[in-house]
Amino acid sequence: MGYIVRDQWQQHYADGKGFRQLGERERALLAEHTPVPDGGGRALEVGCGAGGLAVYLASLGYAVDAVDFTDSALARARDEHADSVEVRWICLDIERDDSAELDEDGYDLITMRLMYPFLRDRSRVLHALGERLRPGGALVVITPTTEHTPEERRHIALDENEIRLLTAGWKQVERLDADNLAVLVLRGPCHARTTAVEKRPTTGHA
Repeated sequence: MGYIVRDQWQQHYADGKGFRQLGERERALLAEHTPVPDGGGRALEVGCGAGGLAVYLASLGYAVDAVDFTDSALARARDEHADSVEVRWICLDIERDDSAELDEDGYDLITMRLMYPFLRDRSRVLHALGERLRPGGALVVITPTTEHTPEERRHIALDENEIRLLTAGWKQVERLDADNLAVLVLRGPCHARTTAVEKRPTTGHA
């Protein structure tokens, strides 16, 4: 199943398709709530797609590791953002692959935009990423919610129970809104182990 899903995303980006562009409200919230630390910072963008968010984080002053599990997405990102020297593009399935390529010193900011609902093992991935946060760092999940998503596209969104599960155990949680997207800013890192049953998504993207 995993390889079928990866092939589907590979074709999605190869066909020139993308996702909702990074909005001005999202940009403003990220700049306000996750500014670059004094002396510089490093960010990790998970599921970077064609690279819009990664390049924006670089424009804020972060050195960025941008990962996606499809070569076609990364090829587009490299082509469309060839001058973004502060972004390191990495082909990596965050759920299955060895993460040795990621910065061993950790990150001041980790972002997951429009991809969290597609994860198959959400809690495990979230906790593993939380362990990579530097002191004072933040993990930001930007996601559609079911309240603002048509029923036929339910699989791309989170309901309130899933959001509670996502945010459980973190030391500090901020919930912001960006044009009907939930922007969840998590700090901690989270060490709680949640045993609640999660809904299996209909597809996967990491």
